[in-house]
This record gives sequence, C-alpha cells and structure tokens, in this order.
Amino acid sequence: MSNKALSNNFKHETVLLNEAVEALNIKENGVYIDATFGRGGHSAEIIKQLGLKGRLLLIDKDPLAIAFAKEKYKEDGRVFVWQGSFKDFPDALKDAGLEKADGLLLDLGVSSPQLDDASRGFSFMRDGELDMRMNPNADESAAEWLGRADEEEIANVIYQYGDERFSRRIAKTIVEKRAETPISTTLQLAEIVSSCIPMKMQRKELGKHPATRSFQAIRIFINRELDDLHECLDSSKEYLAAKGRLVVISFHSLEDRIVKRFLRAESRAPQIPRGLPVMDDDLFVPVYKLIGKAVKPSKDEIQENVRSRSAIMRIGEINHAG
Repeated sequence: MSNKALSNNFKHETVLLNEAVEALNIKENGVYIDATFGRGGHSAEIIKQLGLKGRLLLIDKDPLAIAFAKEKYKEDGRVFVWQGSFKDFPDALKDAGLEKADGLLLDLGVSSPQLDDASRGFSFMRDGELDMRMNPNADESAAEWLGRADEEEIANVIYQYGDERFSRRIAKTIVEKRAETPISTTLQLAEIVSSCIPMKMQRKELGKHPATRSFQAIRIFINRELDDLHECLDSSKEYLAAKGRLVVISFHSLEDRIVKRFLRAESRAPQIPRGLPVMDDDLFVPVYKLIGKAVKPSKDEIQENVRSRSAIMRIGEINHAG
C-alpha cells in the first residue's frame, strides 16, 4: 500500500458534519451507509454513536479513499468497506450480509483530497494530468474523451451539466486546439476555456474562475454523477428500512434539483383516479416524509471552509416498509 493512499497531506474539512449525522437519527444497533466516504469525516462521527451490534458500510469509487478506510477501520468488526459507486449500495448491503439500512448518507461531488491532488486532474488551480475520474482505474479519462468526442457532444455536455452559455465557442476551440496538440493537462484546458469567455463576463464574475462551469460539467459527465444519483435515489425506496433516513448533501444546482424533485414526488400520496375502488390503504401512504427544510452551512462554517458555501442538505424518512 502506497504512502500516498494513506497520506494526510491533503486536508479535508467535512461539510455540515454535525447536521448530517444528526439528520441520520442514529440508532445504537442500526445499519448505516456512508456511500461517499471520501476521507470519512461523517463516518468518524457515525461510528461513535453505534453500539457493538451496529453496522457501518463505507462506499467510495476512489481506490485511495478505500485504502484509507480499510486501514482506519481494519480492527473494527462493525465496519464494512466496499469499492464502487454509491448507486450500487444495494450490492454492498448484500455483500455485507444485510438486507436494509436505517440510514443512507450521500455527500456528493468531489472531495478536498481529490481537488488538492493535482495528479487527479479535478482542479484548474494546479497543473496536472487531465483525468477527472473518481476511480482512475476505470473507464475513460477527461483527456481521452476530449480527444475523441465531436464538437457537438462536447458543447452539449458543457451546456447541459455546466450551464455554460459559451459552450459552443468552447467546444469549437477545443476541437481546433486538439488538432494542433493533444489536450492532456488541466492548465491547457483551463486556458482554452478562459480564452473563450469574454472579458466583460469575467469581470462580472470576479472571484470565480472562468473555467469553473466547464470543469464541473466534464467531471459530472465523466463520472456519470447525475445518472448514478437517479439510480441511487430510486433504490433507496426499497433498501431503506421503515423510518430509515436519506440524507443528501449537494454542491451543484443540478444535483440538488434532482434530490428536491425526488423527495417532493415521493412524499406525496399517489393520485388515484376518481371512482376507482382501492382496497389497500398503504397505497395512500407516500414513500417518504420530508424532514425539516433544506439545510445550508452557517456563516461561521463558510468562513472557515469556503468550499462549503454552495452546500445544501435535504432529508427524507421512509414512511413504511417497502
């Protein structure tokens, strides 16, 4: 195991730490899933509240996060570590010999260690290989995709996942530049994107790097983040026990919109056509109950950790067994 896998050089400040753990409403002997482990800030607090019969499942795509989790909890029989996407948490439950969970936590997006490690290619603040994969050993890197995708596909991704109004100009320039030399580093891409954003717009968004939206969009696309989120939320209806809690922290408006619409739809009773006889009263019980309003970081937390400023947390509770 490399020293890098277990290194603490990359600082990670957990967002909405106490709020998220409290939202899970932890029972001493319950089963909980931290499906986006990262560096385990939430998990460290969850495990403190579990008894000897409690279970905690830790899931992450990132092999470095998995190595860190295995080392940290190697002597704790309550903890089960599983590498994969959060959408596949039912498979992790099955492999752990469990059927349902009492709480599922999703802390979406990219972690601080991933952002701060230039070799991962998530950030335009340092030059590094243009990778962007949560799991560097799987699928296609951002550089590989940008090297083969056509102009229309690149434009659509940047617009749909980044809401970037200059997506077509950016895509056209990417295709032109890659014909001269492969786009293989983060600074290469950041400079290309920045050159496509008018200075008037850059001045209007002082403090926000002009490549921010494009980098987010490509990362979301490369890692299938929105598709995985849809699948995970849908599975939660079946694999969370009665009174089980779903807690989701989002950092991107697209993610939060998906979570908000899902919980809103699943917290309403099904619409039964007028005059249709209904024999099963359970049909009138919505799957989820909304718990409180959306939670955002305090001013103090934002001041201490600027990356928390866009975070928003939503909570749902299963009304009855599926």
